[in-house]
Amino acid sequence: MSDQTTTRDSELDPDGEGGLKRSITGRLLFFYVLGDVLGSGIYVLIGDVAGAVGGAFWIAFAVGVTVATVTGMAYAELVTKYPQAAGAALYVNKAFKNRALTFLVTVTFLASSFAAAGALATGFAEYFAEVWELPPTLLVTLVFICLLAVINYVGISESVVANMVMTFVEVAGLVIVMIIGVIYVVQGNADFGTLTEFDAGNKSPIFAIIAGVALAFFAMTGFENAANVAEETVNPSKTFPRALVGGMVAAGVIYVLVAMTAALVVPVDKLASSDAALLEVVKADILPISVGVMTIVFAVIAMTAITNTTLVAVVTQARILYGMAREDVVPDAFAKVHPVRRSPWVGLLFSAAVVCGLLVVGTVLNNAGFGIDIVSRLATVTVVLLLFIYAMVIVSALKLRGQDETSETYRANTVLLVIGLVGNGALLYYVVDDDPASLIWCAGLIGLGFVLFLIEYFRGSQNRPSGTSRGESTLGKDA
Repeated sequence: MSDQTTTRDSELDPDGEGGLKRSITGRLLFFYVLGDVLGSGIYVLIGDVAGAVGGAFWIAFAVGVTVATVTGMAYAELVTKYPQAAGAALYVNKAFKNRALTFLVTVTFLASSFAAAGALATGFAEYFAEVWELPPTLLVTLVFICLLAVINYVGISESVVANMVMTFVEVAGLVIVMIIGVIYVVQGNADFGTLTEFDAGNKSPIFAIIAGVALAFFAMTGFENAANVAEETVNPSKTFPRALVGGMVAAGVIYVLVAMTAALVVPVDKLASSDAALLEVVKADILPISVGVMTIVFAVIAMTAITNTTLVAVVTQARILYGMAREDVVPDAFAKVHPVRRSPWVGLLFSAAVVCGLLVVGTVLNNAGFGIDIVSRLATVTVVLLLFIYAMVIVSALKLRGQDETSETYRANTVLLVIGLVGNGALLYYVVDDDPASLIWCAGLIGLGFVLFLIEYFRGSQNRPSGTSRGESTLGKDA
């Protein structure tokens, strides 16, 4: 082997084990988290949250971000102990050493990511129609997913840089909304009493907030995806906690300010009846720009936000499969990485196929007259699955206390973790009670993962990735 080839391999694989490339800096990771948490939910769901709570719906966003941030602290603690791909499945495996439970968490996380990507792709097609003449909606969604898979195939650095650029665009859209709010307040038109009003029918303010948080939680998710690029992060023990918690806090502040602006500028009932509530803020005609121009601008920004969130989901799906193939939970073909790009190409192909399959099935059912709103149903499925995972991660963090710790290990506050566990459990109960049919979809997606498990179980692991032997757990190695 030539010196040039050896140098190239070292750059791609600094650990010398045929693994993924460490190329994500703290700054890139911060924007990766910020972009994924902000995502598209704030553009789509803010009206529904307003309808559930009333003018004080900004409190629902504040509570939701707080619960999510506490959960993020558990992730940060575990990542500093085990900076490897696989995320929640890795932590549960370390805590319980139970193959069946590890499988369940892995497939649950995959299912949530598949459902989220399907919902977001459909939303992208709807906004696409606001700017250009719309070809068949299904075609737009399928092309959208395939293009994101290609971007990720090119490499993780390119994917994260693209994510950072799109984050700036989507944040710019929210900044425009906040500027409108500032102008509105300066003009003396704001009624701040609106921010303390509850309009939730017979529900008490507390249950109204819970309902709002349950609706808004789809917009809060995404931070968990960052754990699955830990193996590709530079100096994760120092970088990860600051980037993860910092990105979530920044997203939370933006959410609350945008929610306050919307409540002040637009009547709550108008927000609640709109499918694009932030566009109603723009249509208030406060900025010296024509409403028609701003409508197009916001459609483009919304598509950028959706692209950003979906790209992270695509990145995550393949890396979950990669990590768990090295654990003999799914077929080891998913552990294959491209020799030059170092991207998990088999996982990318499979993930794109599953999401495209979801979109095709949803479209067929809708056209058959079942009246399924694929966007809202898949969003609910995502929340149900992720809340279960969040609770399991917090339990794992508490159970693993005192193990595999060094002077650089981040330690989350125990009381806050307990509060986060209760919060996730309460939200999970509420969401399932409100939409029990979502459990059928959850079962279907988890069943797909069970098929992969059976294939691996009966076929066995015959071709381990370089540096490991049959039955040797790569996740069990010291980080």
